[in-house]
Amino acid sequence: MALISPRALLRRRVYMPFARIPAGRMVELPGRGSTFVTDTPGPRPDSPTIVLLHAVGCTGLLTWYPSIRPLSAKFRVITLDQRWHGRGIQSEEFSLHDCADDVAALVEVLGLDKVIVAGYSMGSVIAQRVWRQHPEITAGLVLCATTDRFRSSPAERIFHQGLEIAMHGARGVSRSRTAIRASRAAAEALDVFGADIHDWSLAELRSTSPWAVGQAVAALGRHHSRPWLSTIDVPTAVVVTLKDKVLDPKNQLRIARRIPGATVHDIDAGHAACVLQSEVFVPALLEAAATVNARLRDVSRPQP
Repeated sequence: MALISPRALLRRRVYMPFARIPAGRMVELPGRGSTFVTDTPGPRPDSPTIVLLHAVGCTGLLTWYPSIRPLSAKFRVITLDQRWHGRGIQSEEFSLHDCADDVAALVEVLGLDKVIVAGYSMGSVIAQRVWRQHPEITAGLVLCATTDRFRSSPAERIFHQGLEIAMHGARGVSRSRTAIRASRAAAEALDVFGADIHDWSLAELRSTSPWAVGQAVAALGRHHSRPWLSTIDVPTAVVVTLKDKVLDPKNQLRIARRIPGATVHDIDAGHAACVLQSEVFVPALLEAAATVNARLRDVSRPQP
């Protein structure tokens, strides 16, 4: 389910698009821990804010780096590393509920009001949960390569259950402090403004341990938002990856139909489109975000 293979990157078998990578900083979320955040200003001090949530096995920057600068033409753009990913919060357990609470805590620390929450794959699931748990901060949603349930077929159920059992057995070794320090060191080893984009991408991938990926996948296997998707009451856009071999495009379209008023922005691209087909994905993302923002302006405009 990871977007990019480290082996393919090592052998330079994939083309990584070039884009300027913004600097970031560690931000303390009171009572929760510290995470790595980038905060790119929009064109005006009062520009709407969009918070970008990344895919499993990636980091905020690795998933979204081709999109940040184009989005910043209209939005203040924020990324963060989710729990157990990159330089994200290191906790005893991984849960999607905690990830959603982390987003709300970051919004409060940064002094923001309501934000548009955009997510890719795992990030789209967390975005759903941000609305569910914190509707007071969620102005709108952009769900990319999304799903409402991962264990939707017998093959998926066997995969998730087996991985969950295997990762539980490996817990003592994989969660060592040495492994955590090593993953963080890999993320901090490169000057991202001077590094080769492949080297930087590989370091970002290596900053998340296989144990963390396994736990995140296991948590995703327990996710089930289908019963309450129809209650989402904020402007929502769904970017559908029509050639996706990980998350069924037909289900992505069904999700859009379940969310009242959701718009569909489909692209002929696979599950790694956010990076490997960014020339197709980024325009669709910009359209989706602009559509959500326009609907927000319509709602807030005084009626005659």
